[in-house]
Amino acid sequence: MRHFTNVNDIGDLRIALAEALEVKKDRFAFTELGKNKTLLMIFFNSSLRTRLSTQKAAMNLGMNVIVLDVNQGAWKLETERGVIMDGDKPEHLLEAIPVMGCYCDVIGVRSFARFESKTDDYEEKILNQFIKYSGRPVFSMEAATRHPLQSFADLITIEEYRKNDRPKIVMTWAPHPKALPQAVPNSFAEWINAAGYDFVIANPEGYDLDPKFTGNAVVTHNQDEALIGADFVYAKNWSAYTDPNYGKVLSTDRSWTVTSEKMALTNNAFFMHCLPVRRNMIVSDDVIEAPTSLVIPEAANREISAQVVLKRILESL
Repeated sequence: MRHFTNVNDIGDLRIALAEALEVKKDRFAFTELGKNKTLLMIFFNSSLRTRLSTQKAAMNLGMNVIVLDVNQGAWKLETERGVIMDGDKPEHLLEAIPVMGCYCDVIGVRSFARFESKTDDYEEKILNQFIKYSGRPVFSMEAATRHPLQSFADLITIEEYRKNDRPKIVMTWAPHPKALPQAVPNSFAEWINAAGYDFVIANPEGYDLDPKFTGNAVVTHNQDEALIGADFVYAKNWSAYTDPNYGKVLSTDRSWTVTSEKMALTNNAFFMHCLPVRRNMIVSDDVIEAPTSLVIPEAANREISAQVVLKRILESL
């Protein structure tokens, strides 16, 4: 595997999941793979789980790790071609990227949607410039439209906890005070569709996602109806996708908060969220603290998803 940006890059999901469970049994079985190899992790946005889990995964494989926070530890970077650089950005990404490639063997990039241009966000301009100009294998640590490491970890978690061959999985929008990208819900939908589970997406009107990600999922604007019989409930906020409201908050309706009353409609479902989570907006305290909450095992599996991806990239070098 040369690059990792979406579910198609991982190949057969059954093989990938089996590999993940084997890696989880012995995280240090492949330390020779990364010996004398360096991972450069580049962050255009804040991170907790992604930074820690990916660095730990690389260390498990014997890699050296360099972490660069573009907003705090580097020159401000211009990303647009043709700009007269007379402002506060003294370095262009087109020079910075190949320079970064000189110092490492693999690059991880985290760059969120900016909500300045839907076209630019959905063309993944920053991530694709790293793929084009770095000369190194590149993997996404969350981009404008997808978060594949998170979705892979989500799928590993579902595989570990599911009680039947084809569980019903409901991804529900929940309120949030700020405009959040569609990356996590897009990616989750893409991976769950690829896995072939029974999949329902519930969101208020105006919040439908890009159909290329929702695929064959049932999309409804009735949350209660969607939750009936669910085996897993994945709560997540996202901002509007469709024009002219792209990137906007259209609603903070608290009736969409996942509460114990909502969970009572399910088949004693497990609760999932990628974290960080706004308690008592996205989910009530009692739900996230219940024995059926998987948010911590889910976060722990971020190490495993990152390690499988890095392992495969190292094997291709």
